[in-house]
Amino acid sequence: MTISVDILEKIVREAGSVAMSYFNNLNNVGVVKKSPRDLVTDADVAVEKFLKEALNKAYPEYGFWGEESGQSDNQTNRWIVDPIDGTHSFAKGQYFWSISVALEIDGDLVAGSVFAPALDDLYLAIKGQGATKNGKAISVSPETSLADSMIATGFACLRSYLVENNLKRFCRIAEKTTGQRRFGSAAMDLCLVADGQVDAFWEQELNLYDVAAGALIAKEAGGTITDFKGTDGVFPKQILATNGGIFKELLELM
Repeated sequence: MTISVDILEKIVREAGSVAMSYFNNLNNVGVVKKSPRDLVTDADVAVEKFLKEALNKAYPEYGFWGEESGQSDNQTNRWIVDPIDGTHSFAKGQYFWSISVALEIDGDLVAGSVFAPALDDLYLAIKGQGATKNGKAISVSPETSLADSMIATGFACLRSYLVENNLKRFCRIAEKTTGQRRFGSAAMDLCLVADGQVDAFWEQELNLYDVAAGALIAKEAGGTITDFKGTDGVFPKQILATNGGIFKELLELM
């Protein structure tokens, strides 16, 4: 398996241009509800269509799993795509949304890119080769004290009306930290851990396409990726990403 960083970046940036053509003309973008609290826009569909075609042309040997179009025949080796992670933010004209593209081979995440077109920030990682932001190497923060940490989370569980939600956990953790953020894109949250802008991120009831690329980027930047019990791996229904230095202290509050 050989993935060209240049080709992957080119495809993701071109997908960003597609997304921005809609973002710059939001008054004319169609929005429908997939469920009472879950949106899909014309941009989600257009960006995913572009990525599916571009990735298949560049790498026809791999299958495809997109949030909007579902799974192709080959799911052993596949691209995992969220065309717009943070659709609510996108639809409101906010800048914090992203395009997430990951490559999984035999259950192993080997490449990933997260691009925030409105911010012009592109994160990329190849397994075993570290992580970059706009071409420069990045790493997680050196923070070792939860009391001095900034943490991020999300509330996908509330969109699903789950009784087992994130509210009590958030309150428990928030009062132990110096800053809390809720940005609205799990893919970007994971990249902020990778970039040292936040020290940890957790969320529950996500899907693999929300976190696959960001989790690889955070891990390649030196972070830890586990579930809420500390088991290593990418578990979208319970994902905890940290800089490593506050992992044990935060895990006790999970």
